[in-house]
Amino acid sequence: MKRRDFLKKTLAAGTLVMAASRLKTARASAPAEKSAVPMKILVLTGSPRKGGNSSILADSFIKGAVESGHTVVRFDAAFKKVNPCTGCNHCNMNGPCIFNDDFGFVRKNIIDADAVVFATPMYYFGISAQLKAVIDRFYAINGQIHVPKKAVLLMTYANTDPKQAEPIKAHYNTLLNYLGWTDAGQIIASGVWPPGAVNHTNYPHQAYILGKNI
Repeated sequence: MKRRDFLKKTLAAGTLVMAASRLKTARASAPAEKSAVPMKILVLTGSPRKGGNSSILADSFIKGAVESGHTVVRFDAAFKKVNPCTGCNHCNMNGPCIFNDDFGFVRKNIIDADAVVFATPMYYFGISAQLKAVIDRFYAINGQIHVPKKAVLLMTYANTDPKQAEPIKAHYNTLLNYLGWTDAGQIIASGVWPPGAVNHTNYPHQAYILGKNI
């Protein structure tokens, strides 16, 4: 499919996405209701540190989700080979990517996933480069993931000013609005810096509960 034709189809579906966005706003960004049936959940992590705080939140979320009967697949981007998107448009937004790397695992598991979890530390006020590379590669499967899914944000940062978390939250919310996905919950863990510091807070328990109730 040519890019122009794909964009026409995307715009034609725009009214549906805008309607979903308005409904979400009307509900004051309330988390999605708990799933009554088992789901397939893809967890994408971006921390390059072994035992990193955002990875610990991912562990806790996964524990809760598995205990609730969901199937969880995990992709630790920092320890895989994912080339950054070069904008070559070889995929035409909905086809094979020019790169043959570990993103193939994400591609295989995200299309039929019912929920996608983004777990990242704040690096210079943004999502980690490792996770951002994965998100940028969504371009090649845009047409296949532009369908309703749940999403979760697990984010950690060293400082405590809530305003500093806004850029990542805005990126996450914009991504969901574009794809037509629904926010199922956010854990924003502030004041955690050394690896494992989050273990001395209540954030892992919050992530566990979120996994149990997604």
